[in-house]
Amino acid sequence: MNLSETARVAKSASVNLATVKTNVKNNALVEIAKALKQHSAEIVSANKEDLITAEKGNLAEPLLKRLKFDEDKIDDVCAGIESLIKLDDPVGKTITATELDKGLELYKVSCPIGVIGVVFESRPDALVQISTLCLKSGDAVLLKGGSEAVKTNRILTNIITEASEKAGLPKGWIQLLETRQDVAQMLALDEYIDLVIPRGSNDFVRYIMNNTNIPVLGHADGICHVYIDGDADLDMAVNITVDSKCQYVAVCNAAETLLVDNNIAGKFLPKIKTALEEKNVELRGCEKTQSIIDVKPATEQDWATEYLDYILSIKIVDDLDKAIEHINNYGSGHTDTIITTDKEKAVSFMALVDSGNVFWNASTRFSDGFRYGLGAEVGISTNKIHARGPVGLEGLVIYKWKLIGNGQVVADYSGNDAKILTHKNIVNGQ
Repeated sequence: MNLSETARVAKSASVNLATVKTNVKNNALVEIAKALKQHSAEIVSANKEDLITAEKGNLAEPLLKRLKFDEDKIDDVCAGIESLIKLDDPVGKTITATELDKGLELYKVSCPIGVIGVVFESRPDALVQISTLCLKSGDAVLLKGGSEAVKTNRILTNIITEASEKAGLPKGWIQLLETRQDVAQMLALDEYIDLVIPRGSNDFVRYIMNNTNIPVLGHADGICHVYIDGDADLDMAVNITVDSKCQYVAVCNAAETLLVDNNIAGKFLPKIKTALEEKNVELRGCEKTQSIIDVKPATEQDWATEYLDYILSIKIVDDLDKAIEHINNYGSGHTDTIITTDKEKAVSFMALVDSGNVFWNASTRFSDGFRYGLGAEVGISTNKIHARGPVGLEGLVIYKWKLIGNGQVVADYSGNDAKILTHKNIVNGQ
């Protein structure tokens, strides 16, 4: 079956999947989690083969970290599935209900998007997270993983397919694409595919965005900032900075730049240097930073770089306004946090920083669909479309307008003797 036919089958399956009852979808998720645990040894074995091949091929270290899919990762994705089961079904919810006139009612109702094309590198956990989210939201999904994870992706897809179809889901709702040529072909299938979600390196995501007419949900960069305000608690600032940078460096919500208020730099920088060097973080700093602590010089390029590694650039700024200016200039609109005891400054920071996630006294690593309670995530969007920030179920549904009448025609509401449309909110009785 060629790719166009595969996509057509997925489109057909999406029509049936949109009407599957909540209990059937939840039972399918239960069976998928069971199957993943039952076949964990086989999954880990397949993943080890992929890792060996990737190491021989000199795959970059950050991608190797993302490729690893061991027992802990299986437990994590199963926990995500269990969380997903507990969430309300996002399909079929009445968003608004309006009486246009007596006997003429308009409903705005959530519905699946249709077919989601997902292109990702290295991370097999993305395959599980996205496919199960699509299942719950009633969307069919085409999955294209990187060649470095071919064996892991294949066994995961087989497990999910078998478990879900046995539970009553339509055949063809999930499809795995494996060849490099499939990517270019998939990006041209706007007849069948309704949304593309790319996950991977900056260059990879930009390639997807620049080579398709299909709407793209995602982000190309994760240049996240921690700003240490002059009124920050220093111990808190150290803990949050270390967590934001080091808790897991190879992810898009890890901090890449540390901004420090000039008034507190002399006290704070020696503390954070000690803490970060204990974690083997390479520090790069502006000239003012270099005058306080011994670090490598930072270049203009550093402020615009997503390292995904144990590297952090540091810049001293004059005040809150300069911090916001820097973030909005160099940031990627992903996640930025302020550390301060001053509520007024925090409110200003969160209002003026143009990012999908803005935090106060919290690690950037909280920017995550599972931690937000979204039942994992399909990705993080820096777009200003229907979904922004960590995208869970609500980002995989759209809505349709349903109008229920009793023979009304527009001619009755036109002309000199036109009837009046009342636009009464029938949900709240207003």
